[in-house]
Amino acid sequence: MAMTRIRVALLPSAVCIAGTDPALKIKDQQTGEVATDRETGYTVTVMLMEEGRAEVLKITVPETGLAAGLKPGAMVRPVELFATPWARIFNGQLSDGVAYRAARLELVAVEAAQ
Repeated sequence: MAMTRIRVALLPSAVCIAGTDPALKIKDQQTGEVATDRETGYTVTVMLMEEGRAEVLKITVPETGLAAGLKPGAMVRPVELFATPWARIFNGQLSDGVAYRAARLELVAVEAAQ
């Protein structure tokens, strides 16, 4: 079955702030096995603030899409951001969520206060 990928468009007023350093994407949380396919890359937790609401997104980015100097607290802009809804049954329990993937995270220059 093909996975549905949904392009995510952010409003121009959206603010995204990196919450974590990039970390290798983990395939199995219980064993710590690192995912190794060529597009897996790294995950970065990003706080998205838009129109009076805030959400925390865990975005997967290929290593080539990580901006130099990316660190927690940096303002970023996800480029080519897609959402993929998922669901699975594990130990008889339904788990579901949305996986986010971006081609890259660009640093956003903060304008100096005048």
